[in-house]
Amino acid sequence: MAGRKQFDVDEALRRAMHVFWRWGYSEASVDRLTDGTGLNRSSLYGTFGDKSALFQKSLERYAQTYHPLYSEALCAPHASPSAVIAAYLQVTLNRIADPTVPDGCLLTMSATQLPALDTKAQTLVHTMIDTLRTMLTQALLTAGATSQEAADLALCTLATNKSLAVLSRAGFPPKDLTTVAAAAARIPH
Repeated sequence: MAGRKQFDVDEALRRAMHVFWRWGYSEASVDRLTDGTGLNRSSLYGTFGDKSALFQKSLERYAQTYHPLYSEALCAPHASPSAVIAAYLQVTLNRIADPTVPDGCLLTMSATQLPALDTKAQTLVHTMIDTLRTMLTQALLTAGATSQEAADLALCTLATNKSLAVLSRAGFPPKDLTTVAAAAARIPH
């Protein structure tokens, strides 16, 4: 039938997300995207638009996949701000340990390449980070942190999250990553 997709659009988007995750926006060439998705250029562009549009859809898919996991971890009752930090970073460690996804974090990779992104993609990266920061701040407040403590700890936890992603890409062993997460959860407050 004319106009009907002969491939799984959701699966193609998941694969494109992995290409951007592995290579970053700058190095995710159209050739890498066609190889990674199994689509030809015509199908890729016809379905997703240009590279920037595909990248933004990939970021959105990433958020739809991982933000609910963070939200679920943060919404559980926590006895202390340290428990909030530990729960948040455990989601990160679980993602890093998943052998079906690239090392690191697509959001972290995207933040490091912000100058290469167009304004809409830059805004999306900032919005995604701000969403996580807001979720963390609220959970920390609920767990008994003062407003200033919650703001400081949320920022520190995000920085630790991003550091874990970079360290995992650099090949640090899981034991080291777990040590970093555990130390962050023990930050005095």
